[in-house]
Amino acid sequence: MNCMETYKYWLQSPYVDEETKAELREIENNEKEIEERFYTNLAFGTGGLRGIIGAGTNRMNKYTVRKATQGLAAYITRQGEEAKKRGVAIAYDSRYRSPEFAMESAKVLAANGIKAYVFDELRPTPELSFAVRELKAIAGIVITASHNPAKYNGYKVYWEDGGQLPPESADAVLEVINSIDIFTDVKTMDEEEAKKQGFIQIIGEEIDRKYLAKVKEQSINPEIVAKVADDFKIIYTPFHGTGNKPVRRILDMIGVKNVIVVKEQEQPDPAFSTVKSPNPEEKEGFAIAIEMAKKENVDLIIGTDPDCDRVGVVVRNKEGEYVTLTGNQTGVLLTEYILSQKKEKGTLPLNGVIIKTIVTTEMARAVAQHYNVEIIDVLTGFKFIGEKIKEFEENGNSKQYVFGFEESYGYLAGTYARDKDAVVASMLIAEMAAWYKSRGMSLYEGMQELYNKYGVYLESLKSITLEGKEGIEKMKAIMAMLRKETPKEINGVKVTALRDYKVGKRYDFVNNAQEGIDLPESDVLYFELEDKSWFVVRPSGTEPKIKIYFSVVAGNIKDAESKMQIFKDTVIAKVRG
Repeated sequence: MNCMETYKYWLQSPYVDEETKAELREIENNEKEIEERFYTNLAFGTGGLRGIIGAGTNRMNKYTVRKATQGLAAYITRQGEEAKKRGVAIAYDSRYRSPEFAMESAKVLAANGIKAYVFDELRPTPELSFAVRELKAIAGIVITASHNPAKYNGYKVYWEDGGQLPPESADAVLEVINSIDIFTDVKTMDEEEAKKQGFIQIIGEEIDRKYLAKVKEQSINPEIVAKVADDFKIIYTPFHGTGNKPVRRILDMIGVKNVIVVKEQEQPDPAFSTVKSPNPEEKEGFAIAIEMAKKENVDLIIGTDPDCDRVGVVVRNKEGEYVTLTGNQTGVLLTEYILSQKKEKGTLPLNGVIIKTIVTTEMARAVAQHYNVEIIDVLTGFKFIGEKIKEFEENGNSKQYVFGFEESYGYLAGTYARDKDAVVASMLIAEMAAWYKSRGMSLYEGMQELYNKYGVYLESLKSITLEGKEGIEKMKAIMAMLRKETPKEINGVKVTALRDYKVGKRYDFVNNAQEGIDLPESDVLYFELEDKSWFVVRPSGTEPKIKIYFSVVAGNIKDAESKMQIFKDTVIAKVRG
């Protein structure tokens, strides 16, 4: 069916409710809007679904959610009766229709004879990952669009290890989704009947307690927190999301007495009415918190995104200004803190490993090497860090996971969950700030101390938007050009090696040699320079953008900033052609 035929099919279907039909009637004379909503199906990938909320096949609504769940149910059914009995854990965030989409998912599972464990109210994504493992469920679903604007929602699927659904499983689910009708082939059951038959079970406080107990186990220096607790203040904002209760509870559990919450952003609000975007990577969202910090004379602000898997940090510099730490800076601070304190306490494992993504700062490598700890690179995306943890366990714990992070503000200490966790990160950031305070320092000064110790590593990111079919062709052309005409130097500094993750090879231009890269195939090019600078070019997997990551190393911040500006301008010019 074409767009208009599919539109009419929805309007005439007895399966579609009147509210949805009324929304569709409002656009009956808008061909462009009809096309946008019906020209394709909302894509289901390894991360599940994500899209604008509304009626249509290319929108997030109860029908597209049901269809995706029917695909997952069919895949679980193939695993046998035991898998169906193990069931699926379901969580949701504060977005529009999140509770509804969660229950719709549970009702489809129930109709397929699969048990669903549904949280009684909104919960963080990492707690869902933990719940899958704790309940020994076969899978998990979380309704969230992370830190996207309010008009979006999403549907993420996890597998039995608590990690995101593996690519081969996602492909199998997608095959079913593509083969069924969105209405006639989807089963659903009445909610009360499903509960009566035991197919839907509501979960909550018991899982919370177990989850927070595991988070607390990652604390290294609770005695330091107690030492400075009386005059140690933190401002915290959950950005209207799921972090409010668990972050405040864990900070209380480790003895942080003075946590000032941003009241305007404390309660769940699907409109995210106090921010342009509920993204802790953006300083704009911290405006209210910063004004509070000035009045309260607070050195540290912590903010978590709506599903509480990312965390942003604001600190006060020597001039008294409030500045944001980048995801890389927070990750390096945490790496240094965790390794140094575990070493001091004699709890640093001999086979310990730090894991980071390939576009994350190389400063983490300098820190790990200082403590004689192995560091491993994985592809962009926290699911690859989760896969490594699973691999270590399956290999008899020959390597022991200590900490992992990515430049996009995601961190995980411990193996109780298999996705980034802003609850444990918030706890460790607070504890780390208390440790620096006990030394008469702020986190800002702690970062300067690390620059003096390891050198100044400065990172940046440039996204070039290339929309539509022409944009896709342009991205392909850029990647082909960079492979064919690999730059020999940037501003007089030699390019010493190229890692091409699409062919799985590293080309060493200095020694005229090549070696294999033991990572999955991905359309990513990583250029290494003689002065330890590097840049990476990769098309985004979720947006019509080509992303360029930059890193430079210098002796001081001023030189690093100057070097970065020239470096960026030159590389962007080469990429644009």
